[in-house]
Parts: sequence; C-alpha cells; structure tokens
Amino acid sequence: MRILRDQFLRRSPREVYWSASRLGNELVQLHTHGSTRFRPHFRRDLARYILGTVRPIDGETEARARAAALWLLRAQAATPDHGVSLGYFPRDRGRSRWRPSYPETTGYIITSLLFFSERFGDPTFRQAALRMARWEIEIQMPSGAVQGGPICPPERQTPAAFNTGMVLDGWCSAYERENSEDILAAARRAANFLVADLDEHGYYRTNGAFVSAGEIKTYTCLCAWAIY
Repeated sequence: MRILRDQFLRRSPREVYWSASRLGNELVQLHTHGSTRFRPHFRRDLARYILGTVRPIDGETEARARAAALWLLRAQAATPDHGVSLGYFPRDRGRSRWRPSYPETTGYIITSLLFFSERFGDPTFRQAALRMARWEIEIQMPSGAVQGGPICPPERQTPAAFNTGMVLDGWCSAYERENSEDILAAARRAANFLVADLDEHGYYRTNGAFVSAGEIKTYTCLCAWAIY
C-alpha cells in the first residue's frame, strides 16, 4: 500500500500516467517475451506475497544461506571482471541477461561472503570476496569515491557517498582478514572522501547522478559504520 500510495497518489496525473505505463509495459513484456521457466515462479511468489503465505522453514537456514552465497558466486562469474553483477533479468532480449558489475552491492557482498566463509569453513567464498575487494580498488575514482550505478568507463563515472561507504565496509572487512597495504590505502582514500564530503549539518552532499540534486538522503548515515 505504501508503494502504491507513493507511486500513484502523491504524484501529478502526468507522473501517474507514465508510472502506470511503465508498470504495465513490464508486466506485458514478462508475459510475452519473458522466460517461460521464470513466469510460473513470478506468479507463485507474487501470489504468496499478496496473500501473506510466506513462512520460514525450520532446519533449512544453512542450506538456504549456502544457496544464496553460491548464487552470488554465479553472479560474479557472469561478469568479465571480478565484480558482482547488478542482477539477472530473465526477460532481457538480444543480450546477456546478466547485467554488468555493480560496485555498491559488491562492496557489502564482500563482508557477507567473508563472514559466510568463516562461519562454514569454506575458503572458496573468502577467495572470491578478496577478488571483489581488489576489483573495487581497480575502479576506485581518483578522489577516493566509488561511482554510482553499474560499472562504466571512467569518463562517465559520478561519485556517490553511499556507494563509497558500502565499498569501504567491504574493504574494512577484507583488511581484517588479509593485512594488505593496497586494501588499507584504498579504504583510507574512501574514508577521507567521506569525511570531506560532510557539510556543517552532518549531511553528505554527493549522491551521484542517480539521485535528484539537492536531496538529503538519510540512508547515507550507514556510511558511519564503515568510517567507525
């Protein structure tokens, strides 16, 4: 209800029209060009969500956590670099359904996989996470920031405070496990960028090209975890 309210009740008629059109187009394409194997899962999960019938299953936590971690490795393997894909989109046509690497989410995936590796004693996930950490170093902007959006050429990158904080979290986790100077140096550059980006009210000013200019995004307070 909150999503519907924000999308259709708090906007102008023109915005409501285009929002509804986009949603309708997504649904049409899903059922006309989407994967026939994917559609039943979509319908089932949507129905379970609407009816509130999703329930936890006792005794399967470890198996499901491993399945999720393995999927993340699959998303990493689907890219030409060592980042993790933005996601898999079954209805995409004419190109790979895996999207390019996404620096922001790769950042906190590093922390998740390192914890998983230690919890279940599997070094495969540690090695993958450290490859992600060094890939993040390769694409770090000269300012110390991390770009917004999917990976793109340096001339198109725009810095984003939130993304920088999330990758800094991953670097800190990687440095705790591997006392490496290159990881520490990258983390320090990111932390310096974040500290310099704060205004006199404690807000981050740099939100990247994917956020409206001048907006204050309260979720950037999460960057404080990594800085601390």
